[in-house]
This record gives sequence, structure tokens and C-alpha cells, in this order.
Amino acid sequence: MADYKDATNAIRAGIRQTQEQENSEAIFMTSSFAYASAEEAAGKFSGDEDGNVYSRFTNPTVELFEKRLATLEKGEAAIATSSGMAALMTLAYSLLQAGDRVVCSRNIFGSTVKFFNAYTAKFGVEVLYVDATDYAAWEEAINEDTRFCYFETPSNPLYEVVDVARVAALAHAKGALLCVDTVLATPALQNPLTQGADIVMQSATKFIDGQGRCLGGALIASQEIVNVFTAFMRSAGPCMSPFNAWVLLNGLETLSLRMTAHSANAMKLATFLDAHPKVVKVNYGGLPGHKYHELAKQQQKDFGGLLSFEVEGGRKAAWSVINAAKLMSITGNLGDTKTLVTHPATTTHGRLTDDEKAKAGITEGLIRVSVGLEDIDDIIADVKAALDQLI
Repeated sequence: MADYKDATNAIRAGIRQTQEQENSEAIFMTSSFAYASAEEAAGKFSGDEDGNVYSRFTNPTVELFEKRLATLEKGEAAIATSSGMAALMTLAYSLLQAGDRVVCSRNIFGSTVKFFNAYTAKFGVEVLYVDATDYAAWEEAINEDTRFCYFETPSNPLYEVVDVARVAALAHAKGALLCVDTVLATPALQNPLTQGADIVMQSATKFIDGQGRCLGGALIASQEIVNVFTAFMRSAGPCMSPFNAWVLLNGLETLSLRMTAHSANAMKLATFLDAHPKVVKVNYGGLPGHKYHELAKQQQKDFGGLLSFEVEGGRKAAWSVINAAKLMSITGNLGDTKTLVTHPATTTHGRLTDDEKAKAGITEGLIRVSVGLEDIDDIIADVKAALDQLI
């Protein structure tokens, strides 16, 4: 394909028109594929011939999504999975074996912590957690047994920003890989593979879909690494459905436009919250006073659509604000056209222990908002009314 810009690639990359001459991407809703002969079937199954084998690991619609996402991420290849957590499972079970170490930032999605602690560690893998921006701690924790390092940037929900190139250098010095979860930025705003990362993990459920319609995940890396993931997919099967791939392809077409609009709305809401007397702290990288503002400007094209803020009064006050909202939807998802609000300590990070929450900075007064695409004046008015009713 010609050297087009991202907005064009999001719509055109990977298109393969069928004999029906459709202008919209086709959905290949089939579990298997038929062949003209036993010889052809044998060649496809052995890999001696290119072509589809079984939709658990080869499907034209899913492949189109993978090619388009890899193009936007500036990667050689991608593999699509049934959810973001399925992508994490594919990453871990493809690359790790007993005796390996994973070094991970503390401030990550609660289910990721549970997965590493409950299901990865029991197979003899050591999982170490460090503060995301403590680079001395990263250097100390990474040793010759470290298979990969893992962090989110920006992180959910506190908007910590990690220097990708710096951690990549530390990991590579010990022969480890770096995997970056950049679900909040998406490829529209950040490309960690160009900043030193080896693997990018996406929960396509979020901003890539953009309308809360379906689940999906992906891993983007070199073709060599993706081949390892594909071998796992062929046996274990955490695959993306063709229909979900088609939905997510349509999401990619408007991703750049939506992320620009999400970012603009989030910046205005963050500015309002930063000046509100009942708000203790706002976590959003677009604010000039935010701890990671300068690094976010260097690594990202914009600041994205997710922020969090803290109110005094702990859980009671936070729940009061959330319950008083009229416009915002109360849900644990993010990345929707609708503005979404949740209480991380009892939802997205609710399965963490009190100690794990404390170390990750998840307080009882913390409220997370995924800023949608409604008129920003309406969003601010809803948040203002919810805050103003606090005693």
C-alpha cells in the first residue's frame, strides 16, 4: 500500500475486495473453509500453501483488522483476540515458562494484577511490581531471568506516564522484552513500538470500538513474535470473532477523529474540575500542572479521553457524586461516545486487596470519568451539579 497517513490507513489499509466487488468490508462468518481437493486441504493445514484453515486462527475479516491495526501501530504484524484479557493471557502463556520473571508496574488494571498473581505465578513465574515511574526500581528488578516488562501508559485511572524508551533500554540491557498497554492513548495518539517497546497490547473493547458494542483485544509486534502468539492461538483458541472484527474495523475508521474530540472534551472538563473547590486532585496529563504533563507531550499526540479526580469524604462522598449524575452512565467500561463514570476502588480495582489498592494509589474518594462526545457544556453541567450537592 502507498505511504498514506494514519487517517487514510485507518480506512483503507489491508482492504481485499472479493469477487462481489463490495465497497464495505465483508464479514466472513464461517468456522471453516472448504477446499477443492484433499491435496489442497493438506497443503493449507501444513502451512505449505497460503490460505485459510480454521477461523480459530485464520479468518479474512479478522486478518483485515489485524493488518489495519498493525499499520496504525507501526508494527510488522498483529494478532486479534476475544478480549483485552485474552490478549494478556496470550502474551503470558506464549512467552513465559517456569523460572521466568515478569516485572510489572503497580498502577495497572485490577484484572491484570489478578491474572498475574492468581494464574501466572502458580506456574512458577515470578511477578515483581514496581512503581511505574521509579526507574531505579525497574533497573533493580530486571534481571537475566526477566522475560518481559509490562506497564500501562497513560495508566488507568491515575494517568501515570512512563518513559517508554527509558524502560525499554533497561529491559533490553538484560535481554528482556517490553510490552506496553496503551489502551488509553490508542494508536491514534501514541506508538510505543517506535519508542522502544517490543509489543503493544490493546483492549479494542475501549476506544478502538468507541461505542461500547463488543469485546476485543490485540497484540502488535514483529512478525517473529506474532508467530509465537499465533501458535498459541491455534492450540488454545482465545480468538476474535469475525463479527467483532468487522465492528472494530468500523471503529478504526473514525478513531483519529474521535480521539481528537475526546481529548478536547476531557481537557475542558479537567480544567473545570481543577478549579472546583470540592475537588482535591485531578489526574489528567493535559493539565500544565500535572506531574507527567511534559513527558505526555513528548510521547503522545494528545492527552486522550480518560481522567480521574478525588473528593474529600472517601467512598460516601464519591458514591454521592456518582449517584447524583444524570447524564453520565455508571459503568466500569471506558472509551465510549457516552460519558461514563465509575468508582475504581469498588469496580475496576475492586478485587485488589486494601494493601494493593493503597500501593496503586486507588483511594476511596477517587472517581474515574471516561469523557464522551456529548456537548461539553452538558457534561460539565452534569458534573457540577453532582459535586455541588456535596455537603
